[in-house]
Amino acid sequence: MSETILRDQRKFRRFELKLPLEVVRTGSSRLSHPGETRNVSSGGVLFIVRSQLEIGQPIEYFITLLNAFGADVRLHCRGKVVRLEQPVAVPVNGESPIAVAATLERYEFVRQTVRIPALSTA
Repeated sequence: MSETILRDQRKFRRFELKLPLEVVRTGSSRLSHPGETRNVSSGGVLFIVRSQLEIGQPIEYFITLLNAFGADVRLHCRGKVVRLEQPVAVPVNGESPIAVAATLERYEFVRQTVRIPALSTA
């Protein structure tokens, strides 16, 4: 009797995180499509978005890292679309949400500016 052992052969450990995401560019097209991550790793991300994307297409997106102190940090990412999964819900305005797997080839942290009200000296 042989025993089959299944091993996860992924290069990078994935973290199940649901964070706000915005696709801002695909190829040479500027977009603004909000979405949400499903899992994130140091090599890529799986997210849900209502947009028409193609495998192999360059992509630029922001992931918002929420901060309890009011100064969210956005992760500005560049990569390419490596997998598309079937629609996960009913279409809205002709677009179905799709699950998109994209690489994370380059990134930079972008701080949101937070204005602190001046103290009154009266």
